Amino acid sequence: MKIIVIGCVRFSHQALKQLLSMKNSAIEVIGVITRRQSKINSDFCSLEPLANANNIPCFVAEGNDQLPMARWLEEKSPDVIYCFGWSYLLKKEILNIPKLGVIGYHPAALPQNRGRHPIIWALALGLKQTASTFFLMDEGADSGDIISQRFVTIENTDDAGTLYQKLTDIALEQITEITKQLATGTLTKYPQNHLQSNYWRKRSVKDGEIDWRMSAEGIYNLVRALTHPYVGAHCMYKNEEVKIWKVQIVEDPTFTSNIKNLEPGKVLKSDGTTIVVKCGDGAVQVIDHEFNDLPEEGSYL
Repeated sequence: MKIIVIGCVRFSHQALKQLLSMKNSAIEVIGVITRRQSKINSDFCSLEPLANANNIPCFVAEGNDQLPMARWLEEKSPDVIYCFGWSYLLKKEILNIPKLGVIGYHPAALPQNRGRHPIIWALALGLKQTASTFFLMDEGADSGDIISQRFVTIENTDDAGTLYQKLTDIALEQITEITKQLATGTLTKYPQNHLQSNYWRKRSVKDGEIDWRMSAEGIYNLVRALTHPYVGAHCMYKNEEVKIWKVQIVEDPTFTSNIKNLEPGKVLKSDGTTIVVKCGDGAVQVIDHEFNDLPEEGSYL
C-alpha cells in the first residue's frame, strides 16, 4: 500500500515518524507534501528534513495553488493520502486521486466541534472531554465518514501543551491501527450525524486578550488554552501587549472573600516575580509572564 503524507505541524511530523517506524513490507511511504515556512501555524514543523533523511520524494507547497500538488500526486499514484495539519481544504481533484481516499484528523468529538482551533476552544470553554478523530475527507470541513474515534478526558490541570501531547499519543496508536486495516481491507467507517454538528470559528488576536472582568476560572482557561505550543494569551499594560503563559486560581477563601469590593484588574500582591490580580470573580496569580517591569501592588492592569 502506497502512502503519501500531507502536513506541516508537529503532529504531522510525529505521524510521519510513526508510519516510517512500521516494519511492514506491504506499507510504503512514497511521498510527502509540506511547507518550508508558515505564518499561521504556531506549531509549524516542516516534514522536508525527515523526508530527505529517509529518501522520500518531497513536494514543497506554497500558498493554496492545488493544481501542481494534484499533478505531482497523480504521478505518484498513491493508494491513500494522510492529511494531518494542513490549513486548507483539499479540492476534489486531489480527493479523487487515491483509491482508498484521503484520511484527515481532527482533535475533537466529531460531529461536534468541527472547524478551527479545536484544542484551544476545548480548553478555553472549559470542556471536560474531547476526542481524537480520524475521518475520510470530503469537500466539507471535518464532515466525512469517521473511521476511528477515541475520547480523551481533559483534566483541570491540562493546558495546550499537555492536551496536545495526550491527543498525539492516542492518535499515533490509531494511525497504526488504521494503516494495518487499510492494508488488509478491514477498515470500517460510519457517517456523521450532521444534525448534531457545530463549527468553531477562527480565533483572532482579540480572542486572546485577558479581560480582568472575567472570572478567575475563565482567565485560567483562556491562558492554559493559548500557552505553548500556541501564541499565548495577553493583557494590556501601559499600552503594550504582555504575554501571559501561566496563571493559577487563588483558592484561599479567606483571601478571596475580602476582595469582593475591589475592582477587577487591581494588583493585590507583587513579590518581584509574580503578581496576584483581582478578577471579576476571585483572583489569579500570574506565574509565567513577559512583563518587563512587574506591576506594583495597588496598580491596575
